Amino acid sequence: MIMDTSLVVDNAGRLYEGFKLTLALVGLSAACAAIVTVPLVLGLRSNAWAPRAVSGAYVTFFRGSPLLAQLFLIYYGSGQFRPLLEYLGVWWLFRDAFFCSVLAFALNSAAYTAVLVKGAIDALPEGQWEAAAALGLGWFATLRKVILPQAIRVALPGYGNEIVLLTKASSITMAVTLYELLGVIKVIYSRTFDITIYIWAAAIYIVIVSAIRLGFALLERSFFRW
Repeated sequence: MIMDTSLVVDNAGRLYEGFKLTLALVGLSAACAAIVTVPLVLGLRSNAWAPRAVSGAYVTFFRGSPLLAQLFLIYYGSGQFRPLLEYLGVWWLFRDAFFCSVLAFALNSAAYTAVLVKGAIDALPEGQWEAAAALGLGWFATLRKVILPQAIRVALPGYGNEIVLLTKASSITMAVTLYELLGVIKVIYSRTFDITIYIWAAAIYIVIVSAIRLGFALLERSFFRW
């Protein structure tokens, strides 16, 4: 019965739509998280206490509280500020479950990625900065041309794991009526009561996660060729 593919074939269209939504959610969240990560890393490494404290508080909050609670705060909590959001012209965004999910995932992932990147930069010898300064490179040029390329190589395996975790965590968006892959599977089960659909769900997620890991492994290998 497990090998019977008719359940998947009959619902291929629904599963494909859920798969596309999962990829869109993870892809956009990761892209937005990358943008937020940059000022976070700069803040965490700052010599000034104010940006370091703000970045530290951000990381502590988003790493220390459940992602589901963060999603609820953004999706349901934004209604408490509806007049202000309407005045700013962005209420239509916060009414959308997909936007709120991307925002919650991006803010959460940025906290983990920032710590990962900061650790990779801290692992590099301080002599790298001194050598770059001796060559006349400014701080930003040193960061862009010398430090970040090496830090990316160090952080890449951990970042691949973060994307995998983000992919698996996407299933919680069912709580805000966003039916990604696992949400679609839940609907299929509610109509068929065939438990094997969850076995197929596990197989599909294993394929997705394996593809992500393979992609990062190839990317890591290409980086180490430089």
